[in-house]
Amino acid sequence: MFIRSGWFRFVLFYLVVLLVITCWNGSVVFAGEPQWVEVHSPNFSVVTDAGEKRGREVAMRFEQMRAAFATLMTKANVNLPTPLQIVAFRNTKEMRQVAPLFHGKPTELAGLFQGDTDRNFIMLDMSVEDPWTVVFHEYAHELMNGNLHGALDPWFEEGFAEYFSSIEVDSKEARVGKIPNTDYLILQQMGMMSMADLFKVRQNTATYNERGDHRTTFYAESGMLVHYLYDHGLLPKVAVYFDLEKNRHVSVEEALQQAFGMSALQFDKVLRDYVSSGRYKYYPIPNPVSISPSSYTAAPLRAVDSNAVLADIHLHSHDYQDRALSEFQDILKSDPDNAAACRGLGYAYLQKQDFTQAAEYFKHASAIDFKDPRVHYYNALLMVRMSGFGPEADLPAMTKELESAISLDPTLADSYALLAFAQSASGDPVKALATMQKALVISPRNESYLYNLANLYLANRQPDQAVAILEPLQGTDNPALASQVAGLLAQVRQIKEALQASQEAPGSAMALVLKDGSENTAAQTTDQPSSALPVNARVKWGPPKFVRGTVDSVDCSTEPSAMLTLGSGGKTLKLNVLDRNHVILIGAEQFSCTWNQQKVAVNYRENDAGETSVVSVELQ
Repeated sequence: MFIRSGWFRFVLFYLVVLLVITCWNGSVVFAGEPQWVEVHSPNFSVVTDAGEKRGREVAMRFEQMRAAFATLMTKANVNLPTPLQIVAFRNTKEMRQVAPLFHGKPTELAGLFQGDTDRNFIMLDMSVEDPWTVVFHEYAHELMNGNLHGALDPWFEEGFAEYFSSIEVDSKEARVGKIPNTDYLILQQMGMMSMADLFKVRQNTATYNERGDHRTTFYAESGMLVHYLYDHGLLPKVAVYFDLEKNRHVSVEEALQQAFGMSALQFDKVLRDYVSSGRYKYYPIPNPVSISPSSYTAAPLRAVDSNAVLADIHLHSHDYQDRALSEFQDILKSDPDNAAACRGLGYAYLQKQDFTQAAEYFKHASAIDFKDPRVHYYNALLMVRMSGFGPEADLPAMTKELESAISLDPTLADSYALLAFAQSASGDPVKALATMQKALVISPRNESYLYNLANLYLANRQPDQAVAILEPLQGTDNPALASQVAGLLAQVRQIKEALQASQEAPGSAMALVLKDGSENTAAQTTDQPSSALPVNARVKWGPPKFVRGTVDSVDCSTEPSAMLTLGSGGKTLKLNVLDRNHVILIGAEQFSCTWNQQKVAVNYRENDAGETSVVSVELQ
């Protein structure tokens, strides 16, 4: 009887251990279910269900890649323009939860990079032999976005990413320069592009965008070319080439000749010989002392917290956004005070333009965890979506949220960009200019930030600096942005011309180029008064003045002039627009006689008789 009782207790204990494990914070995890942990290294967060050891390995490899990038680019500090979350899945089945869909089914992949303005994700399948190559390629692009100024040609962008993705790492070092065998096979079987054609590929060309043999060849040959450049110490000459081709507008063929000292045809032969030789330089980069997996911190995650991470990934994926909404709702049913789920659900409703629901969940998330920088950023983004930066915007509250987000996480460039708008709308263009420059320190290639910086230079009466930004930005591959840049550049040039003309001696001829590109021939001499100049042109006009304020009313009773009544700093100004059809406008297609409580920045002149003449009006 004693033996049977002991045996029964042993079997019962064994079955309990086998079937259920009581895990952290009282939640129950059944055998076979993943055990999630979060590993923190100096620069990365890794969430994984593959075990703490593998989590530390993943963090170490990304630290190594970050250090290798710093070595290759000779940078002491390495930026990421958007905070990064790494998720390492234990097997392919788990990875399928986040894989992009093709005809409704998850695609098979070993690694995935998923980017957005507020959060980037890298996902890995730890059950495959090499999950690193794909994600390291995309990680290289993100590093370039955070550390290089100006977009470079696709051959270098993709070639460097290919070069970077082939780096091998272990516990002691990173080994740089190995050329994958597949690149040799691709170029041997498919042939090689000419150097002239390779260098002429752009982001909007078919070779770069259409799937097929040409695109495959382009990637392999671009990678091979960057290997050749590194092996022969030719990176300084690449800089010379880009200066010739982009800044001096020299043809590709001539730029190759001047930068590398050989024609495009000679370069073809050199690269083909390099490929045929099968020889490349392969060298180690020792791990920095700071890369020590044993020093990383690791902590278990509750099931609801790991589910919130997965729901956050789904929220930032076009294929899974609807699923994310229900996943966050399920988490809150079992854990109503889950801050990550409240934050995620608020962002989901924000994306759906349901501002009431979004505000409710952000408020709850903030009450649970006031030190979450993303909640403060989302709150400010909600305010922007609801009222913009116009008269109805609560600019002090918006500014407070963004300043809190930045103090808690100074790495999110978009927080600085939004704060710059809030500061400009609040009447502090100098501070706004400095803040937008901080956004560009983190994300120097962000074209929207560059365009906005040009606008802020204009608000600070620095048109030359605005032109210096806008002229290179004309080459953007974004058609909508290209149109905006062209329009703003034309307006900046009009303002420069108008200000220059207004400083000329009275009595000299003056002509303005108008918004439609025509010439204002009515403004000719002091002996022929017109609606484009003060009637008494012999009166001495002073230098241009600048004022920022709010339009209280517009009187358009006398054609074609208008009188702006402007409130600024407790004072009321009456500013005369001599010809409202031809006044220079920024931020509006045409002058409006119905402007009311509209914030503006105005350049105007004043004569010794106290009369005013508006040169330009910028809507804020």
